[in-house]
Amino acid sequence: MSDFGSEEGEEDQGPYLGEYEGERNADGERHGHGKATLPNADTYEGMYDCGKRHGQGVYRFKNGARYIGEYLKNRKHGQGTFIYPDGSKYEGSWVEDQRCGFGKYSYVNGDTYEGEWKDHQRHGQGTYTYAATGTKYVGRWQNGKREGHGELIHANHKYVGVFKDDKPMGKGKYVFDIGCEQHGEYIPIEQEKEDKGDEEESTANIIPKWKAGQVTAIHLQTEEDLEEETKEEETKEETPQEASQSQEEEKKEEQGETNEEKKRSLKQLRKPKKRRKKRRSQNQPLRRQHRKGRSKHKEKRRGQQEAPPQTEESSEQQAE
Repeated sequence: MSDFGSEEGEEDQGPYLGEYEGERNADGERHGHGKATLPNADTYEGMYDCGKRHGQGVYRFKNGARYIGEYLKNRKHGQGTFIYPDGSKYEGSWVEDQRCGFGKYSYVNGDTYEGEWKDHQRHGQGTYTYAATGTKYVGRWQNGKREGHGELIHANHKYVGVFKDDKPMGKGKYVFDIGCEQHGEYIPIEQEKEDKGDEEESTANIIPKWKAGQVTAIHLQTEEDLEEETKEEETKEETPQEASQSQEEEKKEEQGETNEEKKRSLKQLRKPKKRRKKRRSQNQPLRRQHRKGRSKHKEKRRGQQEAPPQTEESSEQQAE
Protein backbone atom coordinates (compact mmCIF):
# COMPACT_ATOMS: atom_id res chain seq x y z
CA MET A 1 0.00 0.00 0.00
CA SER A 2 1.32 3.40 -0.95
CA ASP A 3 0.63 5.46 2.14
CA PHE A 4 2.78 8.51 1.48
CA GLY A 5 4.27 7.80 -1.92
CA SER A 6 5.34 10.49 -4.33
CA GLU A 7 2.56 9.42 -6.69
CA GLU A 8 0.05 11.31 -4.52
CA GLY A 9 2.11 14.51 -4.34
CA GLU A 10 0.49 16.62 -7.00
CA GLU A 11 2.33 19.52 -8.54
CA ASP A 12 1.74 22.79 -6.70
CA GLN A 13 1.27 25.68 -9.02
CA GLY A 14 4.36 27.86 -8.89
CA PRO A 15 5.39 30.80 -11.04
CA TYR A 16 5.20 28.67 -14.17
CA LEU A 17 1.82 26.95 -14.38
CA GLY A 18 2.47 24.95 -17.53
CA GLU A 19 0.19 24.82 -20.53
CA TYR A 20 -3.55 25.37 -20.14
CA GLU A 21 -6.55 25.20 -22.42
CA GLY A 22 -9.92 26.18 -21.01
CA GLU A 23 -12.09 28.80 -19.39
CA ARG A 24 -10.86 31.81 -17.43
CA ASN A 25 -12.45 34.51 -15.29
CA ALA A 26 -12.20 38.29 -15.66
CA ASP A 27 -8.85 38.32 -13.82
CA GLY A 28 -7.38 35.81 -16.28
CA GLU A 29 -7.34 32.98 -13.75
CA ARG A 30 -8.23 29.41 -14.64
CA HIS A 31 -11.93 29.24 -13.88
CA GLY A 32 -14.44 26.65 -15.06
CA HIS A 33 -13.57 23.61 -17.15
CA GLY A 34 -10.05 23.26 -18.49
CA LYS A 35 -7.13 21.01 -19.30
CA ALA A 36 -3.58 21.62 -18.06
CA THR A 37 -0.17 20.06 -18.60
CA LEU A 38 1.95 20.81 -15.54
CA PRO A 39 5.72 21.48 -15.55
CA ASN A 40 6.44 18.00 -14.10
CA ALA A 41 4.57 16.38 -17.01
CA ASP A 42 1.47 15.55 -14.92
CA THR A 43 -1.88 16.40 -16.51
CA TYR A 44 -5.19 17.56 -15.08
CA GLU A 45 -8.54 17.86 -16.75
CA GLY A 46 -11.53 19.12 -14.85
CA MET A 47 -13.00 22.06 -12.99
CA TYR A 48 -11.12 25.12 -11.73
CA ASP A 49 -12.11 27.92 -9.38
CA CYS A 50 -10.04 31.11 -9.23
CA GLY A 51 -6.92 29.34 -10.51
CA LYS A 52 -7.22 26.22 -8.31
CA ARG A 53 -8.47 22.71 -8.94
CA HIS A 54 -11.97 22.76 -7.49
CA GLY A 55 -14.78 20.31 -8.22
CA GLN A 56 -14.74 17.15 -10.30
CA GLY A 57 -11.52 16.33 -12.13
CA VAL A 58 -9.00 13.73 -13.34
CA TYR A 59 -5.33 14.02 -12.38
CA ARG A 60 -2.84 11.78 -14.23
CA PHE A 61 0.68 11.33 -12.88
CA LYS A 62 3.65 10.70 -15.12
CA ASN A 63 4.40 7.44 -13.24
CA GLY A 64 1.02 5.98 -14.27
CA ALA A 65 -1.03 6.75 -11.15
CA ARG A 66 -4.28 8.68 -11.49
CA TYR A 67 -7.00 10.21 -9.35
CA ILE A 68 -10.62 10.55 -10.44
CA GLY A 69 -12.75 12.50 -8.02
CA GLU A 70 -13.53 15.72 -6.23
CA TYR A 71 -11.18 18.60 -5.39
CA LEU A 72 -11.35 21.49 -2.97
CA LYS A 73 -8.82 24.30 -3.38
CA ASN A 74 -6.20 22.14 -5.13
CA ARG A 75 -6.62 19.22 -2.71
CA LYS A 76 -8.37 15.88 -2.99
CA HIS A 77 -11.48 16.38 -0.90
CA GLY A 78 -14.75 14.45 -1.08
CA GLN A 79 -15.39 11.22 -2.96
CA GLY A 80 -12.69 9.92 -5.26
CA THR A 81 -10.80 6.91 -6.64
CA PHE A 82 -7.01 6.69 -6.61
CA ILE A 83 -5.26 4.05 -8.73
CA TYR A 84 -1.62 3.54 -7.70
CA PRO A 85 1.28 2.55 -9.98
CA ASP A 86 1.49 -0.95 -8.45
CA GLY A 87 -2.16 -1.62 -9.35
CA SER A 88 -3.68 -1.14 -5.89
CA LYS A 89 -6.78 1.04 -5.70
CA TYR A 90 -8.62 3.13 -3.12
CA GLU A 91 -12.26 4.13 -3.54
CA GLY A 92 -13.83 6.33 -0.92
CA SER A 93 -13.73 9.55 1.02
CA TRP A 94 -10.88 12.09 1.09
CA VAL A 95 -10.17 15.02 3.40
CA GLU A 96 -7.39 17.44 2.45
CA ASP A 97 -5.40 14.93 0.36
CA GLN A 98 -5.78 12.20 3.03
CA ARG A 99 -7.82 9.01 3.02
CA CYS A 100 -10.40 9.86 5.66
CA GLY A 101 -13.91 8.56 6.25
CA PHE A 102 -15.33 5.40 4.70
CA GLY A 103 -13.51 3.70 1.84
CA LYS A 104 -12.35 0.46 0.26
CA TYR A 105 -8.73 -0.40 -0.54
CA SER A 106 -7.90 -3.24 -2.94
CA TYR A 107 -4.30 -4.47 -2.60
CA VAL A 108 -2.04 -6.04 -5.22
CA ASN A 109 -2.06 -9.47 -3.54
CA GLY A 110 -5.87 -9.57 -3.61
CA ASP A 111 -6.46 -8.52 0.00
CA THR A 112 -9.17 -5.93 0.63
CA TYR A 113 -10.03 -3.56 3.43
CA GLU A 114 -13.42 -1.90 3.66
CA GLY A 115 -14.19 0.44 6.51
CA GLU A 116 -13.21 3.66 8.20
CA TRP A 117 -10.04 5.69 7.60
CA LYS A 118 -8.29 8.57 9.31
CA ASP A 119 -5.09 10.40 8.37
CA HIS A 120 -4.37 8.00 5.50
CA GLN A 121 -4.58 4.91 7.79
CA ARG A 122 -7.15 2.27 8.74
CA HIS A 123 -8.88 3.73 11.78
CA GLY A 124 -12.26 2.84 13.27
CA GLN A 125 -14.54 -0.06 12.33
CA GLY A 126 -13.50 -2.12 9.32
CA THR A 127 -13.20 -5.52 7.65
CA TYR A 128 -9.93 -6.88 6.27
CA THR A 129 -10.12 -9.95 4.01
CA TYR A 130 -7.04 -12.09 3.35
CA ALA A 131 -7.25 -13.41 -0.22
CA ALA A 132 -4.83 -16.33 0.26
CA THR A 133 -6.74 -18.02 3.10
CA GLY A 134 -10.18 -16.39 3.02
CA THR A 135 -9.73 -15.32 6.64
CA LYS A 136 -11.50 -12.13 7.70
CA TYR A 137 -10.89 -9.70 10.52
CA VAL A 138 -13.97 -7.72 11.52
CA GLY A 139 -13.45 -5.16 14.26
CA ARG A 140 -11.73 -2.03 15.45
CA TRP A 141 -8.61 -0.39 14.04
CA GLN A 142 -6.31 2.33 15.31
CA ASN A 143 -3.51 3.96 13.32
CA GLY A 144 -3.42 1.13 10.79
CA LYS A 145 -3.37 -1.70 13.37
CA ARG A 146 -5.99 -3.98 14.89
CA GLU A 147 -6.92 -2.44 18.22
CA GLY A 148 -9.91 -3.17 20.44
CA HIS A 149 -12.70 -5.71 20.08
CA GLY A 150 -12.65 -7.84 16.95
CA GLU A 151 -13.35 -11.20 15.35
CA LEU A 152 -10.84 -13.24 13.34
CA ILE A 153 -13.03 -15.50 11.19
CA HIS A 154 -11.51 -18.68 9.71
CA ALA A 155 -13.01 -21.46 7.59
CA ASN A 156 -14.47 -23.60 10.41
CA HIS A 157 -13.97 -21.46 13.51
CA LYS A 158 -13.42 -17.91 14.67
CA TYR A 159 -11.68 -16.07 17.47
CA VAL A 160 -13.60 -13.39 19.39
CA GLY A 161 -11.70 -11.12 21.73
CA VAL A 162 -9.57 -8.04 22.20
CA PHE A 163 -6.64 -7.02 20.03
CA LYS A 164 -3.75 -4.82 21.06
CA ASP A 165 -0.98 -3.53 18.80
CA ASP A 166 -2.25 -5.72 15.93
CA LYS A 167 -2.17 -8.92 18.07
CA PRO A 168 -4.78 -10.81 20.11
CA MET A 169 -4.29 -10.04 23.79
CA GLY A 170 -6.25 -10.74 26.96
CA LYS A 171 -9.49 -12.69 27.40
CA GLY A 172 -11.28 -14.19 24.43
CA LYS A 173 -12.81 -17.34 23.03
CA TYR A 174 -12.65 -19.67 20.03
CA VAL A 175 -16.05 -20.51 18.55
CA PHE A 176 -16.20 -23.74 16.52
CA ASP A 177 -18.76 -24.76 13.91
CA ILE A 178 -19.35 -28.10 15.67
CA GLY A 179 -21.35 -26.26 18.35
CA CYS A 180 -18.92 -25.46 21.15
CA GLU A 181 -16.58 -22.69 22.22
CA GLN A 182 -13.36 -22.61 24.21
CA HIS A 183 -12.74 -19.75 26.62
CA GLY A 184 -9.29 -18.56 27.58
CA GLU A 185 -6.86 -15.70 27.25
CA TYR A 186 -3.77 -14.65 25.34
CA ILE A 187 -0.78 -14.00 27.60
CA PRO A 188 2.10 -11.82 26.34
CA ILE A 189 5.46 -13.59 26.30
CA GLU A 190 8.70 -11.75 25.61
CA GLN A 191 11.23 -13.30 23.29
CA GLU A 192 14.62 -11.66 23.10
CA LYS A 193 16.12 -11.06 19.70
CA GLU A 194 19.71 -11.84 18.83
CA ASP A 195 22.33 -9.28 19.82
CA LYS A 196 23.46 -7.28 16.80
CA GLY A 197 26.48 -5.81 18.51
CA ASP A 198 27.95 -4.34 21.66
CA GLU A 199 26.66 -0.88 20.89
CA GLU A 200 23.08 -1.88 20.08
CA GLU A 201 20.87 -3.22 22.84
CA SER A 202 18.80 -6.35 22.26
CA THR A 203 15.07 -5.66 21.94
CA ALA A 204 12.31 -7.99 23.15
CA ASN A 205 9.60 -9.24 20.80
CA ILE A 206 6.22 -9.81 22.46
CA ILE A 207 4.37 -12.90 21.24
CA PRO A 208 0.87 -13.78 22.51
CA LYS A 209 0.40 -17.34 23.83
CA TRP A 210 -3.04 -18.91 24.18
CA LYS A 211 -4.00 -20.23 27.61
CA ALA A 212 -6.98 -22.55 27.16
CA GLY A 213 -9.84 -22.60 29.63
CA GLN A 214 -13.33 -24.04 29.89
CA VAL A 215 -15.18 -25.53 26.90
CA THR A 216 -18.90 -24.74 26.82
CA ALA A 217 -21.83 -24.67 24.45
CA ILE A 218 -22.06 -21.74 22.07
CA HIS A 219 -23.37 -18.59 23.71
CA LEU A 220 -25.28 -16.49 21.24
CA GLN A 221 -24.44 -12.82 21.63
CA THR A 222 -27.49 -10.71 22.40
CA GLU A 223 -28.13 -7.07 21.59
CA GLU A 224 -27.47 -6.19 25.24
CA ASP A 225 -24.01 -7.76 25.05
CA LEU A 226 -23.21 -5.79 21.90
CA GLU A 227 -24.41 -2.56 23.55
CA GLU A 228 -22.20 -3.20 26.57
CA GLU A 229 -19.18 -3.85 24.33
CA THR A 230 -19.78 -0.68 22.32
CA LYS A 231 -20.16 1.32 25.54
CA GLU A 232 -16.88 -0.05 26.87
CA GLU A 233 -15.10 0.84 23.62
CA GLU A 234 -16.61 4.35 23.64
CA THR A 235 -15.54 4.93 27.24
CA LYS A 236 -12.00 3.82 26.36
CA GLU A 237 -11.88 6.31 23.48
CA GLU A 238 -13.40 9.15 25.56
CA THR A 239 -11.22 11.65 27.34
CA PRO A 240 -11.51 11.96 31.15
CA GLN A 241 -13.43 15.23 30.78
CA GLU A 242 -15.91 13.70 28.33
CA ALA A 243 -16.36 10.67 30.58
CA SER A 244 -17.09 12.85 33.64
CA GLN A 245 -19.56 14.94 31.65
CA SER A 246 -21.40 11.86 30.41
CA GLN A 247 -21.58 10.47 33.98
CA GLU A 248 -23.03 13.75 35.26
CA GLU A 249 -25.63 13.76 32.49
CA GLU A 250 -26.63 10.18 33.29
CA LYS A 251 -26.99 11.06 37.00
CA LYS A 252 -29.17 14.06 36.15
CA GLU A 253 -31.38 11.91 33.93
CA GLU A 254 -31.74 9.28 36.67
CA GLN A 255 -32.59 11.95 39.27
CA GLY A 256 -35.16 13.46 36.92
CA GLU A 257 -36.78 10.07 36.36
CA THR A 258 -36.91 9.31 40.10
CA ASN A 259 -38.44 12.72 40.86
CA GLU A 260 -41.13 12.16 38.23
CA GLU A 261 -41.89 8.72 39.63
CA LYS A 262 -42.22 10.17 43.15
CA LYS A 263 -44.61 12.85 41.92
CA ARG A 264 -46.74 10.28 40.15
CA SER A 265 -46.90 8.03 43.21
CA LEU A 266 -47.89 10.98 45.44
CA LYS A 267 -50.65 11.97 43.02
CA GLN A 268 -51.97 8.43 42.98
CA LEU A 269 -52.00 8.33 46.80
CA ARG A 270 -53.75 11.69 47.11
CA LYS A 271 -56.51 11.05 44.59
CA PRO A 272 -58.35 8.26 46.50
CA LYS A 273 -58.26 10.29 49.77
CA LYS A 274 -60.00 13.24 48.12
CA ARG A 275 -62.67 10.98 46.65
CA ARG A 276 -63.40 9.45 50.06
CA LYS A 277 -63.81 12.89 51.61
CA LYS A 278 -66.19 13.93 48.86
CA ARG A 279 -68.24 10.78 49.26
CA ARG A 280 -68.45 11.31 53.00
CA SER A 281 -69.47 14.93 52.59
CA GLN A 282 -72.12 14.01 50.01
CA ASN A 283 -73.54 11.14 52.10
CA GLN A 284 -73.64 13.07 55.43
CA PRO A 285 -77.08 14.81 54.91
CA LEU A 286 -78.65 11.54 53.74
CA ARG A 287 -77.38 9.76 56.84
CA ARG A 288 -78.75 12.53 59.08
CA GLN A 289 -82.21 12.31 57.48
CA HIS A 290 -82.14 8.54 57.85
CA ARG A 291 -81.22 8.88 61.53
CA LYS A 292 -84.08 11.39 62.13
CA GLY A 293 -86.56 9.08 60.45
CA ARG A 294 -85.43 6.16 62.56
CA SER A 295 -85.75 8.23 65.80
CA LYS A 296 -89.33 9.35 64.94
CA HIS A 297 -90.34 5.82 64.17
CA LYS A 298 -88.96 4.66 67.52
CA GLU A 299 -90.93 7.39 69.40
CA LYS A 300 -94.20 6.34 67.74
CA ARG A 301 -93.60 2.74 68.69
CA ARG A 302 -92.89 3.76 72.32
CA GLY A 303 -96.11 5.78 72.49
CA GLN A 304 -98.15 2.89 71.22
CA GLN A 305 -96.60 0.57 73.78
CA GLU A 306 -97.25 2.93 76.77
CA ALA A 307 -100.98 3.58 75.93
CA PRO A 308 -103.37 0.90 77.43
CA PRO A 309 -105.32 -1.20 75.01
CA GLN A 310 -108.86 0.13 74.35
CA THR A 311 -111.81 -2.06 75.52
CA GLU A 312 -115.48 -1.94 74.55
CA GLU A 313 -116.34 -0.06 77.74
CA SER A 314 -113.81 2.61 77.25
CA SER A 315 -114.92 3.08 73.68
CA GLU A 316 -118.55 3.41 74.76
CA GLN A 317 -117.60 5.99 77.38
CA GLN A 318 -115.75 7.96 74.83
CA ALA A 319 -118.77 7.78 72.53
CA GLU A 320 -121.07 9.16 75.28
